Amino acid sequence: MKLLAVCGATASGKTALAVECAKRLGGEIVSCDALLVYKKLNVGTAKPTKEERQGIVHHMIDVVEPTENFSVSDFERLALPVVEDILARGKLPVLCGGTGFYMNAVLYQSGFGKTPASREIREKYARLEREEGRAALHRRLEEVDPESAAKLHENDVKRVVRALEIFELTGRKKSEQADGGEPRYPFEAFAFDFPREELYARISRRVDEMLEKGLVEEVRGLLESGVPENAQCMQGIGYKEVVDFLKNGGLHSTMSDIIKQNTRNYAKRQLTFFKKMQNLHWLAPEDVGRAAEKVCELYDGR
Repeated sequence: MKLLAVCGATASGKTALAVECAKRLGGEIVSCDALLVYKKLNVGTAKPTKEERQGIVHHMIDVVEPTENFSVSDFERLALPVVEDILARGKLPVLCGGTGFYMNAVLYQSGFGKTPASREIREKYARLEREEGRAALHRRLEEVDPESAAKLHENDVKRVVRALEIFELTGRKKSEQADGGEPRYPFEAFAFDFPREELYARISRRVDEMLEKGLVEEVRGLLESGVPENAQCMQGIGYKEVVDFLKNGGLHSTMSDIIKQNTRNYAKRQLTFFKKMQNLHWLAPEDVGRAAEKVCELYDGR
């Protein structure tokens, strides 16, 4: 059975489309969103409510405490058994989300090369991570293998270190080795193709709604419950800007404008990422029912 993936930019209507497709095709949704994995992050993630889920089973939501780190490798480890279970029950896995690294972790096998491991090199980079952080590891990879760095999120420490290890041991970039990128499953992908200004207007409305629903209060509550301001989940767009607002003050309107600008920038990066996806069908922005009908016409589950 082919998998179905609903991807694209934030605020483009992915959740509603995925739910409608799951209803029509007998599916269950596997969320591929880097913030929806966290418990207690509800407002700033636009976590789908019970009503919005419409009785469709959703997986990979609320699986991690907000104090924990969570990487692409962690997502792959938890999500793949979920997908296999859905398939084993004769249902359709509908991947839905805007975190391309998470979606690709399910759709593609990532090779680790035939180069043997080096404990010495791995310990060196473990020290670098402890002393300077994950971003420093990723910057090191960008210097020697920018192609691999572009495909790996800085939180995916295991694969970042492996790419560095391959370069040190062989003098060749991991990106030059044909050891990954093979699809695990056949799939068809779909995304809404909104005009840029219309997408930006949707983002602006989304941010306004989050603030009206209590995003500032949600972040304050997380901090008061013991979630550190430098926790991984607090680096998400919306959360980090509110943390800064609560620490340093300033105008509420300025904070809102910064969240909107950062979200627009993120949407650009998402679109750039997904434009490279195989088997991607762009959908005209229309009502969810007609869009789902179009998906069902184009999707061939054989």
